[in-house]
Amino acid sequence: MIDASVIAAQNDRRAAALEADYAALGAHLARRGIDIDAIRARVAAYGVAVPSWGVGTGGTRFARFPGAGEPRGIFDKLDDCGVIHQLTRATPSVSLHIPWDKAPAADLRAKAEKVGLTFDAMNSNTFQDQDGQSLSYKFGSLSHTDAATRQQAIEHNLECIEIGQAIGSRALTIWIGDGSNFPGQTDMGRQFDRYLDSAREIYKAVPGDWRLFTEHKMFEPAFYSTVVQDWGTNYLIAQELGDRAFCLVDLGHHAPNANIEMIVSRLIRFGKLGGFHFNDSKYGDDDLDTGSIDPFRLFLVFNELVAAEGSPGFAPAHMLDQSHNVTDPVESLMYSANEVRRAYAQALLVDRVALAGFQDENDALMAAATLKSAFRTDVEPILAMARRDAGGAIDPVATFRAAGYRARVAEERPAVSGAGGGIV
Repeated sequence: MIDASVIAAQNDRRAAALEADYAALGAHLARRGIDIDAIRARVAAYGVAVPSWGVGTGGTRFARFPGAGEPRGIFDKLDDCGVIHQLTRATPSVSLHIPWDKAPAADLRAKAEKVGLTFDAMNSNTFQDQDGQSLSYKFGSLSHTDAATRQQAIEHNLECIEIGQAIGSRALTIWIGDGSNFPGQTDMGRQFDRYLDSAREIYKAVPGDWRLFTEHKMFEPAFYSTVVQDWGTNYLIAQELGDRAFCLVDLGHHAPNANIEMIVSRLIRFGKLGGFHFNDSKYGDDDLDTGSIDPFRLFLVFNELVAAEGSPGFAPAHMLDQSHNVTDPVESLMYSANEVRRAYAQALLVDRVALAGFQDENDALMAAATLKSAFRTDVEPILAMARRDAGGAIDPVATFRAAGYRARVAEERPAVSGAGGGIV
């Protein structure tokens, strides 16, 4: 963890400027009838989960270039995740991926408590073969033509539920790479039926206080057809499975021109929005830092979420899902957590009474201008004040670098080879 004295010293350097900026923004918002302290309180209460795999260096399908101080396993990952939350005060939970993060439950709980974290949704992995695995997922997992392979994938998901129950998780996320790469390779109807049958077996094992999230992805690694390829298919799955099945929306899993905020609105309308994997993309599922390409789209998603706050049963899970190759992953996750909070704060500033009026009057220009007014507002003083008040860093990345955390863990953790292929 970062020594508290380092955080305090870094904050002292920036405190006067922050207080001046916060006062100026408060005066500006007051003229718009907005209480800045009320917004700050709501932002401070908002958290997004970090992915355990996100603190390692990701890659492309062709190569991976490990950085210094790569985590050796789940306990190093939890150290890194703990530092992210310590500095941002925005990431109170971590989402595990099994079998990558498999360890005794008591040890996981003890480590999480030590670094100030809880556990978010469990993630199963049937998109790659593991050491010692008896049957291959090369041609599919939950939708495989072979019943024994499907059963192996089902049992893996049941194991994830069992581990999750032992560590305090309350959800299971399923993403599969099943599909086809050539026309005629598979009967798409029968393949989908096999997936549904497998998913039903998993759903029956989901505890009563849990939720099951299914995740759609347009393509990759199945480049001709994908079993769960879009939100419509995902919605059908959730409807088929039952009341505790929901759709998870990954911002990078859509065609470049897809209207993701409309997808969010539709899923909210029918009570099937389970949550998010926040990231960004340009051409495909690049898993870039959240808000690095299209922060306005992120804001528009949160505009729908804020509008739905308070609706019965509305409780979407929020998690980052990113892992790229050219930045320090801890810094990127801190940046992304801040960007998600930024979009939330901006969405809280939308004048919803005015917006509804312009919409009813078909005043397209003023409706769009109302959204842009909130989006253009620099809410950084609110975010920084919320972090400081909770014991975090006014500037998390600068404080992380000043603390020398990366250099320290690089001395403790063996260097990792970049030889071999990349990861998807």
